[in-house]
Amino acid sequence: MAPNSVVVTMEKPNNFSIVEFNATDPSLFPEKRKAVSPKQFTWVLLLKAYKALTCVSWLAMAFKATFISIKKRTALSEMRQDEPRNRGRLYRFIKAFLVISIVALVIEIIAHFKKWNLNLKNPWEIQGLVQWSYMAWLSFRVDYIAPLVITLSKFCTVLFLIQSLDRLVLCLGCFWIKYKKLKPEINVDAYDVEDPSSFPMVLVQIPMCNEREVYAQSISAACQLDWPRDRLLIQVLDDSDDGTVQLLIQDEVSSWRQKGINIIYRHRLIRTGYKAGNLKSAMNCDYVKDYEFVAIFDADFQPNPDFLKQTIPHFKGNPKLGLVQARWSFVNKDENLLTRLQNINLCFHFEVEQQVNGAFLNFFGFNGTAGVWRIKALEDSGGWLERTTVEDMDIAVRAHLNGWKFIFLNDVKVLCELPESYEAYKKQQHRWHSGPMQLFRLCLPAIITSKISKWKKSNLIFLFFLLRKLILPFYSFTLFCIILPLTMFIPEAELPLWVICYIPIFMSFLNILPAPKSFPFLVPYLLFENTMSVTKFNAMISGLFQLGSAYEWIVTKKTGRSSESDLLAFAERESKSSNEEKILRRHSESGLTLLSKLQEQEAAPVKKRNRLYRKELALAFLLLTAAARSLLSAHGVHFYYLLFQGVSFLVVGLDLIGEQVS
Repeated sequence: MAPNSVVVTMEKPNNFSIVEFNATDPSLFPEKRKAVSPKQFTWVLLLKAYKALTCVSWLAMAFKATFISIKKRTALSEMRQDEPRNRGRLYRFIKAFLVISIVALVIEIIAHFKKWNLNLKNPWEIQGLVQWSYMAWLSFRVDYIAPLVITLSKFCTVLFLIQSLDRLVLCLGCFWIKYKKLKPEINVDAYDVEDPSSFPMVLVQIPMCNEREVYAQSISAACQLDWPRDRLLIQVLDDSDDGTVQLLIQDEVSSWRQKGINIIYRHRLIRTGYKAGNLKSAMNCDYVKDYEFVAIFDADFQPNPDFLKQTIPHFKGNPKLGLVQARWSFVNKDENLLTRLQNINLCFHFEVEQQVNGAFLNFFGFNGTAGVWRIKALEDSGGWLERTTVEDMDIAVRAHLNGWKFIFLNDVKVLCELPESYEAYKKQQHRWHSGPMQLFRLCLPAIITSKISKWKKSNLIFLFFLLRKLILPFYSFTLFCIILPLTMFIPEAELPLWVICYIPIFMSFLNILPAPKSFPFLVPYLLFENTMSVTKFNAMISGLFQLGSAYEWIVTKKTGRSSESDLLAFAERESKSSNEEKILRRHSESGLTLLSKLQEQEAAPVKKRNRLYRKELALAFLLLTAAARSLLSAHGVHFYYLLFQGVSFLVVGLDLIGEQVS
């Protein structure tokens, strides 16, 4: 290369002239260039053409594959005639918002490329109908829309800060428990090991409904509980409407009864009240009056043999203790991205929320399973009621109003299973977020008129129900899915970075602390929680205003993966004998009928399908439209947040997260 400067030494400085050299002049410092042969030039052109064709081919194949996948999923979604299509008001609102946003984006793009002055005031300088429409929109936006959006965004931001403060206080309480090593203590000499009659009578209930995949392992785990056999009774409460499943469960129960286990099979002819009705019917049996405690396990839960010995002694010497709740542990938490994100959420729920509320308030929401109740507390609180889809929270609130105390055991874990498909998880979350609003409407008068302290009343109304069950889904959906994309078209109401970036990341960091191995999933967790806000918001509104889907109860689909880990040997041993030999030992007619049904089901290929979720897809396109608008204004962090959040909604809307459902 030619030098940029030249140093000249003058021997006779008295007589010289100055000449200016331009270093960029190629004639002064000629470069030696190697001649390029026509053959080399041809190879270079061919190589570039090959790269271009490869890139174009790859993009075309990717687009084609994506299009075919979307087309197949659309066709499969349309084939499902047994499920009602989602045509609710929220979906129509999102679609209308999307159409308006697309129109606004088109106008903004035209204004951007034509370089219209945004501060244009003189009407005689307006040229064309499009520019006039744009100026009319600017005037209407500044005068009417911007003040409303600013007010709503400030209101949601205040709710966001209050809820973040509540979560921070819970985390500080958890740190204090860890620092002081606080945990419930038990009397090791509560019961005489050598005298089985000193052990209290315990009833174990396993409610289930068409739980083909997990019924055997749950019954097996309950039958292996370490407790005197004459002081223990197991009730298998089967609400299945599938005759084949009923026969399988009956066969499993009879097999354990032959081994000396005190176990009973109960089936209701009329399935009313779902799980609450099932438990209520079982508690009405005459022999229940002989038992002091009842342990409840859902069909996919597998307690350790020492579960009762770790929980029952807490009741000794504590007559006002009504509930001992154990923590859940998940056998399939690393199965896919969906289960990993659920594990983060539930670890925070148990480690922080349940443990802190149990340690400082002696109250928390019963999780519906993996807990032991004092039967007197259930009876004193009115028993199981069928008025909501969250019967577990209902009985916990009523017991708290009657002065009963709760204990949460973070060290006692019960193995269970997480939903692996987004469809199952979404239905579960809808029930978990619509039920509390139903319960709030029903329990509010009882809370106000109860005899508990004002502090406990305030905690129930403002923290337990309003802040954590109503405000959280409201501001999550409104602030991050509606207001944020709206502010891209209304710059006057733009949200600050600390609202959309700094505080959410910090709160997600706190949420992920109980599951430290999940730190690589910090950003996906934040995006997924905002994605789930549309489901939680819709469920909250349904429960609050008693809409049609508020009382929807669908049993969460299970895969029975826990049999592959903890009960593998049992599954291999029992799969052959229980499905063939035991069936053949039945009465000939029922046994042959059951065997033929099992063989037909095993021979039939299981087809799996994906679904399309219209709300999530509409919000995905809405956020991507807002991201395109923010790109025109070079918003920076706003653009990246909207882009990644839009992609997150798109992935969930196309059912690309979790397993496919059969």
